[in-house]
Amino acid sequence: MRPAIKKVLLGTVVVVAIAAAAIAILVRGDTAKLPEQASVGPNPTLPEPTRSLIPTVSIATARGWPAGATPKPAAGLSVKAYAGGFDHPRWLYVLPNGDVLVAETNAPARAERGIKGWIAGLLQDRAGAGVPSANRITLLRDADHDGIAELKTPFITGLNSPFGMVLVGQDLYVANTDAVVRFRYVDGATRIDTPGEKVVDLPSGPINHHWTKNLIASPDGAYLYATVGSNSNVGENGLDNEERRAAILRIDPAARQVSIFASGLRNPNGMAWQPETGVLWTVVNERDELGSDLVPDYLTSVKDGAFYGWPFSYWGQHVDDRVAPPKPDMVAKAIAPDYALGNHTASLGLAFAQGTLLPETLRNGAFIGQHGSWNRKPRSGYKVIFVPFAAGKPSGQPVDVLTGFLSDDDAALGRPVGVAIDRTGALLVADDVGNVIWRVTPAQAAATNR
Repeated sequence: MRPAIKKVLLGTVVVVAIAAAAIAILVRGDTAKLPEQASVGPNPTLPEPTRSLIPTVSIATARGWPAGATPKPAAGLSVKAYAGGFDHPRWLYVLPNGDVLVAETNAPARAERGIKGWIAGLLQDRAGAGVPSANRITLLRDADHDGIAELKTPFITGLNSPFGMVLVGQDLYVANTDAVVRFRYVDGATRIDTPGEKVVDLPSGPINHHWTKNLIASPDGAYLYATVGSNSNVGENGLDNEERRAAILRIDPAARQVSIFASGLRNPNGMAWQPETGVLWTVVNERDELGSDLVPDYLTSVKDGAFYGWPFSYWGQHVDDRVAPPKPDMVAKAIAPDYALGNHTASLGLAFAQGTLLPETLRNGAFIGQHGSWNRKPRSGYKVIFVPFAAGKPSGQPVDVLTGFLSDDDAALGRPVGVAIDRTGALLVADDVGNVIWRVTPAQAAATNR
């Protein structure tokens, strides 16, 4: 064997060995002492933080679904594939004519930041999130109303890690990772080839720790609201890199102006208007590395001008002493969210129920896609839940709607992300490991779009 080749092979073996050792070390860590139910609801249990040099890491290896397999629906429900064969489908938007838009997307290329960033990249590969972004929005159409999309076609290509989508009149807005862009939409169109027009920039840059940017319009269409996650776990990359991040931004597209609507939200994703009250709600991923029993992700109403604590505190005024310098004045302003969704569940998707297709118990409340934990033992999330509402607020314990995303040997067959309600009232779920869009309907009813 030539010396040069031998050197390359030896180097490869060393890198693989180091990677394996790093993952082996990382998967150690604390185990939750509290039951999952303790971190759910309006008053979660918040124990003392558990700190260690090596954080707990327990992430399911991405495998995908065997042929013919599906998630497990709750009693009284049925699930089947609405469409498959995607490249990392993350987010959904239902057009007024019933067509469904799917953002096939992943993180943009970015420089690794030291050993921690390198290991994070290894874990992302293990979770199935290490592939390049397709940078595409795909259109699905079920013209024969049988609950399966027979048309699947590229709708907009050449985007930059797109995520949120919203139609206002004939303007289709797309949130790339670095900007909101606008396209002219014609009802029934199956492709847009004209370049998008940039409306406003969004925080991005070389770190871009939380890259997803969701988008929703005010009911009158005058404003857009964009979610922007933090550029770190708890400000360790410098608070100067957190400008207009960990926030929901309000955008005036006519004036091309951006302001902060609410802040201190570490990584907000799904947004929706509560049907009874017209109040904006969001789901937020909270901070990591305080142990398996902290900190719960949450569902909350969003108040104009409110501050929700990140990075200085969590769940109201529980101080995070890792943040320097501390800011007691900001902690004093922090308000607690409405409803805890469990520790490290990675709750991303949010959609309020609509219509009367689904059982009565699932007609007033919020569906939430939980992508699944990496910083908790045992694992949490990896399912779709329903949080019942009464009088415009969460009421009672969440209900599992779609489970079975983890195999018996603890691999990820799928991971739910975005959720949406189609024109008939059925639930759609984007699965970015299974590369499927699932459709949930009543078990006794034909899956129909009529």
